Amino acid sequence: MSDTIDIPAGDGTQTFRGYLALPASGRGPGIVLCQEIFGVNAYVREVADLYAQEGYVVLAPDLFWRMEPGVDLGYSPEDWQRAFGFFQKFDIEAGVADVTASVKALRAHPACTGKVGALGFCLGGKLAYLAAAHSGVDAAVGYYGVGIEGALDLVPQIKCPIALHFAELDQFCPPEARAQVLDAFAGKPDAQMYVYPGVDHAFARTGGDHFDKPSTLMAHQRSMALFKDAIGPVYDLSALWDKHCEYEFATRDVVATMATMVSEPYVNHIPTMTGGVGAKELSRFYKHHFIPSTPPDTRLTPISRTVGATQIVDEMLFCFTHTVEIDWLLPGIAPTGKPVEIPLVAIVKFRGDKLYHEHIYWDQASVLVQIGLLDPKGLPVAGAETARKLVDETQPSNTLMPRWEKSTGLTIADPALPLG
Repeated sequence: MSDTIDIPAGDGTQTFRGYLALPASGRGPGIVLCQEIFGVNAYVREVADLYAQEGYVVLAPDLFWRMEPGVDLGYSPEDWQRAFGFFQKFDIEAGVADVTASVKALRAHPACTGKVGALGFCLGGKLAYLAAAHSGVDAAVGYYGVGIEGALDLVPQIKCPIALHFAELDQFCPPEARAQVLDAFAGKPDAQMYVYPGVDHAFARTGGDHFDKPSTLMAHQRSMALFKDAIGPVYDLSALWDKHCEYEFATRDVVATMATMVSEPYVNHIPTMTGGVGAKELSRFYKHHFIPSTPPDTRLTPISRTVGATQIVDEMLFCFTHTVEIDWLLPGIAPTGKPVEIPLVAIVKFRGDKLYHEHIYWDQASVLVQIGLLDPKGLPVAGAETARKLVDETQPSNTLMPRWEKSTGLTIADPALPLG
């Protein structure tokens, strides 16, 4: 759900264009997305669409319109040269005025529910910082902003929550410049500064030479936490996850299960690498290899639940009798009839009000011990004891440590036991 709209410039006599991405609901809080030096290109539109999936009305204004409307560059050497030329000629004050005009236009748009944040990358990272001081935004997030250290006199003017993401190896924001920014924000309420080790400038640009997925995921989660807290939207993630589990394990309805997820979700059961990526493969997995091969006496006992801005971490006991071949848990293993009890952890990520992905963890060695396929003698593994100790902390600890008895009676002041 995207469109291109006209944005009235601050002087009231001209307009410039902006890419507008809408959430599936059609309404939500606003984000003004400030571009890199390559214009409103495919990557900027991709970011806009991503945040629209998260529930925001996103407006990416064409901030180079005063030099050349419609700049849309790639990353070839020739495009890099053109982009750097635009950067050198860019009027930062006029750019801030255009961001401010975009904030005003977005607030007035019927799809926007009122509050508006600023988000930017590279040049846009600095503009998001400047928007926090000048444009009246309710929150701001900047990725590897270039030149922020030259405008630190504005820090006292920033009253909204702000997060800035830095790359440790970024030559456009070298360590000394980054240190100045971090020092300027030290102790300031609602200011979050993050440095990502071992990554370079533009680490969040998908397909780029410096793209780093772990850092990108962590930065996005932190950005979403700030935006959701400051401007919304608010979803009941617990209820969404509970409904998903109901369709999986109670009603066993594949169509209903998939309806709780984004259009292209994925599931990864980490120990066995089972699941699926994308709607087609995941539907196939659920229909033929998950729902019908989960034992009928399966029981999920909740132990704890942590709800974040974009994800849930669920800790539970997963109990069943191995009466069917369980493709996703014990692929290729004939039923043994043995009871199994294991601790299981699910990390469930959401985009907006839909599940995006699941990472499911359990101790596969414990499963194999309980069905008789792994002899625990002499190995640091256990069977159902791991599940029992999860719910009863008074169960014995350190039973797998042969050296545990040797420390009986020793104190902290005594020398450590020799290795070997």
